Amino acid sequence: MTILLTGAAGFIGANVARALLARGERVVGVDNYNDYYDPQIKRDRVAALCPTLDLRTLDIADKPAFDALFAEVKPRRVVHLAAQAGVRYSLQNPYAYLTSNWLGFLNVLEACRAHPVEHLVYASSSSVYGGNARSPFDEAQTVDRPLSLYAASKASNELMAHCYAHLYRIRATGLRFFTVYGPWGRPDMAPLLFSRAILAGRAIDVFNHGRMRRDFTHIDDIVAGVLGALDTVPADDGTAPPCAVYNLGNHRPVELEHFIRVIERAAGRAAIRNDKPMQPGDMPETSAAVDRARDAFGFEPATTIDEGMPGVVAWCREYFGDRL
Repeated sequence: MTILLTGAAGFIGANVARALLARGERVVGVDNYNDYYDPQIKRDRVAALCPTLDLRTLDIADKPAFDALFAEVKPRRVVHLAAQAGVRYSLQNPYAYLTSNWLGFLNVLEACRAHPVEHLVYASSSSVYGGNARSPFDEAQTVDRPLSLYAASKASNELMAHCYAHLYRIRATGLRFFTVYGPWGRPDMAPLLFSRAILAGRAIDVFNHGRMRRDFTHIDDIVAGVLGALDTVPADDGTAPPCAVYNLGNHRPVELEHFIRVIERAAGRAAIRNDKPMQPGDMPETSAAVDRARDAFGFEPATTIDEGMPGVVAWCREYFGDRL
């Protein structure tokens, strides 16, 4: 089938593209290669993971260009991963989230309305749980108390998808990702930030003095979840909106102190720490209940942080070299 994949040069996107191509799908990727982090990493990522991908440079917020591509490609399914990411960055540049996460997602929904697709799968985030979070986070919890504009944008995407499923019967599935890590990961996130700094002998900023827990989820488990969700099209009985939301997390939260120790062992040196208070917009803990995804499409994350992080440290050492 033909699948349109937005955010295809991103960390999750390039890995999903590789998996879809490996199983024989026709994939057309879209990415605008913005400079939120070094675009060269995105280019190198695509070259390493999915070099045969038909990848178009395009901003999903550009409605005429995106509509023209959609009409050309005529996708049967859409995997929408393009977004402005980052909790802390949303405090510095809120307008980037308005453009990409609201307007961009509206353009995706409108394209799916104009050219009906079999299934739209889109990225949400564990950040949506915000001030209502009760551990473990399950999809029945309300998400009306976001702690950052990024979280608000992702929660609103779920509302928008629900609206379009109700009005236009667009079958849509949202995936709440929990702290995804692995080789070729995002350089603004703790797995790469800490790995590079410890390898180079630089100090790391440890927020809330290390009293945090994260549900770190390896990229291989996330890709399996995305493909499982893509192949599980919501039923439409003509009454309830044909949409769904699933957590994709490791369901084994890790203490930040343990996370740092794993990196120290893999790097062969101790971390130099700057202990700091909690950052505005951050959550002290994320913890995924994955029963709904397990029941729907057999989602069963397998990689622990002790198994997954040494590979990240080794990749950082190899890829960045003297640029750590």
